[in-house]
Amino acid sequence: MIRYTLKCPDGHRFDSWFQNAAGYEKLQAAGQLACAVCGVSSVDKVMMAPGVHTAPAGPATADRQMPAPNLSEPGSDVEKAITAWRKHLTENSEYVGVQFAAEARRIHEGNAPERMIHGEARPEDARKLIEDGFPIAPLPFTPTRKVN
Repeated sequence: MIRYTLKCPDGHRFDSWFQNAAGYEKLQAAGQLACAVCGVSSVDKVMMAPGVHTAPAGPATADRQMPAPNLSEPGSDVEKAITAWRKHLTENSEYVGVQFAAEARRIHEGNAPERMIHGEARPEDARKLIEDGFPIAPLPFTPTRKVN
């Protein structure tokens, strides 16, 4: 795994992990990278220093050890906002899975009850919904049912 710091044209900087350098290049060439803050799909790597961890001089003691980060809690204001948004979404909308595009069309045409939905769509289906004027947006997280 390799971590890169990325930046969008609006100046938002964020880190992202990739399987390897070729994995980053493949996703970039396919236009599948997007800013974690504003969603724009034009992002580039920025210069960054390698993360080198050094041990403190002398024997390790309990008061000199770094506390382990709490990875179950959001680490930044952006992560807190995304966590709150995700909670609101799951409490106030229905997950329709890979049938998102079809269900959105059924609701729009009056063939299904009007309600808030979220799910997954192939890029070409999402593009068609946008072209047809549907108010949809990509989510900055994986639906709960898809998390390992």
